Amino acid sequence: MAAAAGCCLFDTAIGRCGIAWLADGTIDAVQLPETTDARTLARMRRWCGPAGVAQPPARVAAVMARVQALLRGERDAMLDVPLDYDGVPPFQQRVYELARAIPPGQVRTYGELARELGEPRAARAVGQALGANPFAPIVPCHRILAAHGGSGGFSAEGGTRTKLRMLEIEGAPLGPDGPGLFD
Repeated sequence: MAAAAGCCLFDTAIGRCGIAWLADGTIDAVQLPETTDARTLARMRRWCGPAGVAQPPARVAAVMARVQALLRGERDAMLDVPLDYDGVPPFQQRVYELARAIPPGQVRTYGELARELGEPRAARAVGQALGANPFAPIVPCHRILAAHGGSGGFSAEGGTRTKLRMLEIEGAPLGPDGPGLFD
């Protein structure tokens, strides 16, 4: 990824998220909340480098507002938000674009994404790519589940509990046959 022009934290319904951007307003990284602001910034900077905290330009502020709305339950696929894929391996880019195509409130499995990629044996690789996602929730890795509706993993603070909370906010099917904390 290119060096970020700036970054900041912003409040959401699930805690303080982080966002980093390039000079042209392209999103360089997004970070779900960690236990402290310092940890959120540190984890985000693994993706965007040592970006300084700055006031976001209008284009980035608009993306932040959309993330806030998404995390309150508004339905926005955010497909038009430009992401900096510089340095992101091609396989991961393909996984991220497929994940972005999953509408809010819907889910897929790692295996389904692998089949959609034309690589039906790549479910584990899909999971690894999503575990390295530098753009959550714009790339909605929380919408991808394990086989048979199990929750699967989640690398954000709070792990599976955070994943299920995000799915619940979106109104995803979490009934008796849906994912649970102990899948």
